[in-house]
Amino acid sequence: MIPLKKVIAPESETSIRSISILGSTGSVGTNTVDLVQLTPERFSVKALSANRNVALLSEQARTLRAEIAVIADESCYGDLKRALAGSGVEVAAGRKAVIEAAMHPSDWVMSAIVGTAGLEPTFKAVERGAIIGLTNKECLVSAGKVMTNEIKHQGATIIPVDSEHSAIFQVFDFENVDKVNRIILTASGGPFREKSLKEMAIMSPEQAIAHPNWDMGAKISIDSATMMNKGLELIEAYHLFPVNEEKIEILVHPQSVVHSLVDYVDGSVLAQMGTPDMRTPISYALGWPQRLATPAPVLNLQKIGNLSFEDPDEIRFPSLRLAREALRAGGNAPTVLNAANEVAVEGFLNKKINFLEIATIVENTLENTPNCELITLGDVLDADCSARKTAKTYIKN
Repeated sequence: MIPLKKVIAPESETSIRSISILGSTGSVGTNTVDLVQLTPERFSVKALSANRNVALLSEQARTLRAEIAVIADESCYGDLKRALAGSGVEVAAGRKAVIEAAMHPSDWVMSAIVGTAGLEPTFKAVERGAIIGLTNKECLVSAGKVMTNEIKHQGATIIPVDSEHSAIFQVFDFENVDKVNRIILTASGGPFREKSLKEMAIMSPEQAIAHPNWDMGAKISIDSATMMNKGLELIEAYHLFPVNEEKIEILVHPQSVVHSLVDYVDGSVLAQMGTPDMRTPISYALGWPQRLATPAPVLNLQKIGNLSFEDPDEIRFPSLRLAREALRAGGNAPTVLNAANEVAVEGFLNKKINFLEIATIVENTLENTPNCELITLGDVLDADCSARKTAKTYIKN
């Protein structure tokens, strides 16, 4: 578990923070850029990276006066070079260049690259002891102990950006961990919360992507529909906070107003609340230990009227069970879980399998992959690659 540096000497509100944004053209990345633009005098942008969105990356680099802009797709190098000609922004391309961008000197790094592509860059940011705003789930789900051991060794600081983990971080008493009874991750329940198994079996990707509360990318939206996102967040929470697995619970909260809770031994339950807007947890990580103003809508409880809660249904949403079983198994099991899920979600989006088969493919892959310990990041990447191959065979069959 990561010794999160909750108590440090606060920075001055007028001090300038140097930052890098890895995955600047995605949902989290663009929201981060928007927040930086609200108070540009507080930030010095060192590096930006994107997968292949040249137009947006070049616009961001010019606006924020970044030192370097990196495009992961090497075929886009020429286009980015031309787009930034005369700007003074250094241009680079390729996987190694993205990793080097993470190593570029900066106080704070947003780890917002989706998938295993974000593992190595984040690891390099950890190696230099940076403060990291973490939204890449693979870092703690797939690389668990490997990543947390490196964080401890290098003295890096992780500030969670997922709304649920940010909520817990904000109300967790790190100085009195023994007084914590449990932490409770809330879940919206996704678009199929009230659907039967029969109904879910015929749901289309378009229906699964239509999240009732949050505006997210396709993959994360599907994970919300299967509730695998909450299973992955369970594993993340285990590595982020010093509590045992059995003290981490999941509660369905359709309104997405209470983002998570911490239950204490004296009967107090502390919750972080707010409108479902990712700019709030991003700004908390971006300004930590200070708070930054955001344009997020003000929470109006009178207008909302009622807040409801219910237990998750693990029969209709078996991904929750699979994630907890993988966490308990340890070793490569969480890596296999994540890799198989990514393959299965892609298969569903491409209409090669139906919605319910996502969890089936994940479970089959877990059952047919021998468990082993992971020591290095190379071990993690090998386990990920092997699990993907196995999961793809189930899709083909």
